[in-house]
Amino acid sequence: MTLNAADLAFLDMLSARLPADTLRRPDPRYLEEPRGRYHGQAAAVALPRSLDEVAAVIQAAHSARVGVVPYGGGTGLVGGQVMPEGPAPILLSLERMRAIRAVYAEENVIVAEAGAVLAEVQSAAQQAGRLFPLSLAAEGSARIGGNLSTNAGGVNVLRYGNARDLCLGLEAVLPTGQIWNGLTRLRKDNTGYDLRNLLVGAEGTLGVITAAALKLSPVPASPGTAVFTVTDPRAAIRLLSMARDAVAEGVSAFELIHRQGLEFLAETLPELRQPFETRPEWCVLIDLGLGRGQNAEDALADLFAEALEAGLSDDGVIAQSEAQRGALWSLREHIPEANRRIGSVSSHDISVPISRIPDFIPAGRAAIAQLDPDLRINCFGHLGDGNLHYNVFPGPGKNRTDYDPLRGEVKRIIHDLVAEYDGSISAEHGIGRMKVEDLRHYGDPAKVAAMQAIKQALDPHGIMNPGAVVPALALTSGS
Repeated sequence: MTLNAADLAFLDMLSARLPADTLRRPDPRYLEEPRGRYHGQAAAVALPRSLDEVAAVIQAAHSARVGVVPYGGGTGLVGGQVMPEGPAPILLSLERMRAIRAVYAEENVIVAEAGAVLAEVQSAAQQAGRLFPLSLAAEGSARIGGNLSTNAGGVNVLRYGNARDLCLGLEAVLPTGQIWNGLTRLRKDNTGYDLRNLLVGAEGTLGVITAAALKLSPVPASPGTAVFTVTDPRAAIRLLSMARDAVAEGVSAFELIHRQGLEFLAETLPELRQPFETRPEWCVLIDLGLGRGQNAEDALADLFAEALEAGLSDDGVIAQSEAQRGALWSLREHIPEANRRIGSVSSHDISVPISRIPDFIPAGRAAIAQLDPDLRINCFGHLGDGNLHYNVFPGPGKNRTDYDPLRGEVKRIIHDLVAEYDGSISAEHGIGRMKVEDLRHYGDPAKVAAMQAIKQALDPHGIMNPGAVVPALALTSGS
């Protein structure tokens, strides 16, 4: 059990260890999260400028048994960055630690501090003639430390992997305040337990990431983007297989979009031009990145011809310029914003084995219709890696508050079905605070017990992001 950071003796002691402008009262933005499900609290916000200052905050909190909630860009969708109840914590923001420390173009490595915004890392890589492929809708505000702490996915996982796959080494402060200098650029380092992979995805419960060595990739010589209609998700999977047979790992992204998502875009963001006069029931957004001597537009044209002959697609648009590529991607990237404006009853970031997706989608629709036939489902996401955003919305003319009594039941129906189909209740958003009980219920008991044991071993006082990720039943308070 942590103690209240608002105790004046603690704040005075911490202030004495830090430069004068490091601690401040929390602005409202630090206590909010994008979906408005949680409102956080904090005795103060710490804004360190260096690794040593981060260590000083953690050392003080460890000694006083005060909770610390690490804060990145505030874009997390499962409440990991806000603590709504319990003793008031210290909020630790690394927004002042945003330097790009080095770029090693020949090694395909960039070293960035945790407070660097994802778009800044992408830009620094681009200036060096390289690509940092992690890409997601919030890249203009999400920070690298948060991306790693939540093991962010995004649209390019199919080809490049998620944040964990893009990380070579870390610099971090552990829960006792001890500094771990693991900022290696090595691709091979087989020296025992991999602390990097332990901290990536831990959502700040096992320490604070302060910097990272990240993998870069060559910039594709011939990029290409297209949107094709498909008859159904099974046809989309066949089309994905065709695409990979044709260009192998040249398929960077393969996104599934349902008509409901296009209708939400038309309703809330009518200024966005849509590619089809009649909105299809299903379509896919395909992104290719090919090497020298290859032409992505020709490859997409050949793919469409093959899909048309096989009866998988009957219409498509292939981008002829960067502006057209951007316009097609803008549609996909604005679906979450359209969803937010409509207001979901319950949102589900899930993954299902790819071959089972065509059966899962209608099974979920049928189960929700039995609960209330007016509920609308916007199913979209990263088909190439099995990650669906299976979100349930109010019926026409209603809002999400009308369905508050059903929200828990909607989530249970979808998550039960995910478990039945051997999937995961969290594909890329993490556990945060929103899904702790879901992890307890659906998680493998041996895995949950191991997580609890690791948490207890590394953070015996339970100060790091209290209440997030790890079900607390088996934890002790430490000594």
